[in-house]
Amino acid sequence: MNPVYEGNVSLAADRSARDSGGATHKFLIHHKQDHVGVATSDIQKGEKVIGVFMDDQSSIEVVAKEAIPLGHKIAIKACQPNGAVLKYGIQIGISPNGFDIGDYVHTHNLKTARW
Repeated sequence: MNPVYEGNVSLAADRSARDSGGATHKFLIHHKQDHVGVATSDIQKGEKVIGVFMDDQSSIEVVAKEAIPLGHKIAIKACQPNGAVLKYGIQIGISPNGFDIGDYVHTHNLKTARW
């Protein structure tokens, strides 16, 4: 099946993590609704990376707009200014200025929902 492209993201809903052309995933996404994935290794600026959705093992391809360190978040969906940011299928914060697909999501563009 040919992937469906949405912006600079390739969605491969019927492709499993093990069937991604021999490429290894570089980030994980907990739920389909999430705005972000978590890097499982360092990601370089401009690198095309594969992420795996943990709820159904489908994959997504994103071009990183910035370097993203291991354990940090990469945007897989755009977020409008003051929009809710989802991870684990729940709101983890808001993005005061918003962000685009492939952006590094961290304290500079994400404010916690806890306080």
